[in-house]
Amino acid sequence: MPDRPTVLFVCVHNAGRSQMAAGFLTALAGDRIDVLSAGSMPGDQINPTAVAAMAEVGIDIAGEQPKKLSDDAVRASDVVITMGCGDECPYHPGKRYEDWVLDDPAGQGIEAVRPIRDEVRARVEALIDSLATSPS
Repeated sequence: MPDRPTVLFVCVHNAGRSQMAAGFLTALAGDRIDVLSAGSMPGDQINPTAVAAMAEVGIDIAGEQPKKLSDDAVRASDVVITMGCGDECPYHPGKRYEDWVLDDPAGQGIEAVRPIRDEVRARVEALIDSLATSPS
């Protein structure tokens, strides 16, 4: 793992879970980790309820846009995390792959999205810890 690893978060629409994860990782790790997110079928915009849920904890993801998953993004990443949505990512040996099984916030109200947000935060915090303790 390089001194500054790159993490790619992937979900189908790149509008909710992966954007929340990227927002948390950017906010919590600062410049210690490079953060990417993408989707296999990106949506037209970020889920407004995910934006609102993140704003409640002081993280602004409103300016983000869903991005198309590319082989280059996977190749550039050290860790690839899918969001339990059955996405098939390009596979490259030597990458660390994880699948986080999380409910999809699409179409859900803020009361349902808050626990998803909080679970994403807990997993991102554990990811940061694991990257800090990984042997180089």
